[in-house]
Amino acid sequence: MSRVLGLANLRDYRQAGVVPRLAVGALLLGALILAASLVSLSLGPVNIPASHVASIVLSMIGLDVAGFGRTEQLVIEQIRLPRIVVGASVGAALGVAGATMQGLFRNPMADPGIVGVSAGGAVGAVVAIATGMTGLFFLALPTFAFVGAVAATFLVYGIAAVGGRFSMATLLLAGVAVNAFLGAIVSAIIIVLPNNEALREILFWLTGGLDSRSWEHVRISAPLIVGGVAVVLLMSRDLNLLMLGDDEAKSMGVRVSVARPVLLAAAALATGAAVAVSGTIAFVGLVTPHVLRLLLGPDHRVLAPLSAAGGAVFVIVADTVARTIVQPAEFRVGVLTAFVGAPFFIFLLIKNKRQVYSL
Repeated sequence: MSRVLGLANLRDYRQAGVVPRLAVGALLLGALILAASLVSLSLGPVNIPASHVASIVLSMIGLDVAGFGRTEQLVIEQIRLPRIVVGASVGAALGVAGATMQGLFRNPMADPGIVGVSAGGAVGAVVAIATGMTGLFFLALPTFAFVGAVAATFLVYGIAAVGGRFSMATLLLAGVAVNAFLGAIVSAIIIVLPNNEALREILFWLTGGLDSRSWEHVRISAPLIVGGVAVVLLMSRDLNLLMLGDDEAKSMGVRVSVARPVLLAAAALATGAAVAVSGTIAFVGLVTPHVLRLLLGPDHRVLAPLSAAGGAVFVIVADTVARTIVQPAEFRVGVLTAFVGAPFFIFLLIKNKRQVYSL
């Protein structure tokens, strides 16, 4: 199984190799985030010159800079910038969650969507909308989404670990079944719900998007996403050891019975918060960590933080394309990422079919 992720020599990794790879990756991806953000801030129904965008951003951090109009400032500060921040945080959450799932389950085709996390979070959000809970308190949506994500994650994991022996084949099959069941719940709610406004909100979760995101959405989701990502980063060494197998991890001091559920909960927390503010954006957690693993290796001390940055780049670019490709209308981000991710997933299936069939 370790060959699926190229982990045969993971135990021979040296700490000296972590910092250079992490620094180079962070520098490159940081530059891409900055460039993608500047382009995204510039483009839209109101095109704003890059020099004006830079001046507005500098003025927001307290520098006395002129050379832009009031309308341009409002567009940047109240519409485009919060949307980009939400997109970056959602991408970071899904990227890290995908890397975590792939590491825990020792399979490059595992991601939050495949094992039911995204679907569970979406069901929680849909239930909150359908029951009117979102009108009672503003944290209803992320709360319900988080509960749904955690429940789906541990349901799939529990099925895979029945009898005290974890099985990857059972996990993947359970993920398919749980996803189908959760999809049926969403369909049933759509059929019986008479409220057209609520139905429109539900469609948002089904297709995924970042339209109308505001600083309020940043305040709601950012603490949960940061918390979940931080736990994964702090436990990246344990995640490395878990990929070698439970017995190996235990022999090296990892409390497997604690570490695995905590990592799952952290990934579910980040994914649930992301789903709560963006709906279901598929394949970010599959494509991003897999590409970075091919480039930088499987060490999660490098892979986990760079998956956050890579996921942020992916979602920012996808959202920019989605909102500019068919102006004045908007293409849904979740549809666009599926167009990219689904062929990539098929490629992985074909490339790794021998390993998948031997699970």
